[in-house]
Amino acid sequence: MDDRDLYAGLIRLHILHHAVHEPIFGLGIIEELARHGYKLSAGTLYPILHGLERKGYLRSREERVGKRARRIYTATRQGRRALEHGKVKVRELFGELFEDE
Repeated sequence: MDDRDLYAGLIRLHILHHAVHEPIFGLGIIEELARHGYKLSAGTLYPILHGLERKGYLRSREERVGKRARRIYTATRQGRRALEHGKVKVRELFGELFEDE
């Protein structure tokens, strides 16, 4: 069973969370998400990052690492606000999901 569509919003919030705390890059965030059980390919992650940037939640810049260029993402003010609102919604959902246990 493929439940990835259920987790799409959680993945975006997770990315924003990390981008608020420190600059992130593709492979690094793929590895971080994998530690939490999300298996994303670069082909799945990069469209998410680009979408978050298009919506104004992330800002990116190119950084040189040796001979390679790496795109680094940081959260914008709008991204920080969106994360705060998302945390309220997740907290509310968490409460409902586990209130009967």
